[in-house]
Amino acid sequence: MSKRKLSTFGERIRRLREDQELPQRKVAALLDIDTSLLAKYERNERHPSKELISKIADIFKVDSNELINEMLSDKIAYQILEEEADSKILRVAETKVEYLKTTRQSN
Repeated sequence: MSKRKLSTFGERIRRLREDQELPQRKVAALLDIDTSLLAKYERNERHPSKELISKIADIFKVDSNELINEMLSDKIAYQILEEEADSKILRVAETKVEYLKTTRQSN
């Protein structure tokens, strides 16, 4: 992650929109979604698809991979928080990701 202030995916989208002084209805229209859905993304109540994240990145001229990473890290963080799990689980998950990559390559 870059050296910018830590935030959630929704906070980042809202900040990008507000920095360009765009109302939610305008951004929602550009994304071809309902304004209430955009509001849910900004409040972190819903997560957009990768396709929609790509459109968001195009609108705000930011890297779509950075937004995808931010959204996925939010999902992981919220899951750990909801389960009241120890953050050590992240190291286990990293190991499992490497294992899954090798098993996929061998199939």
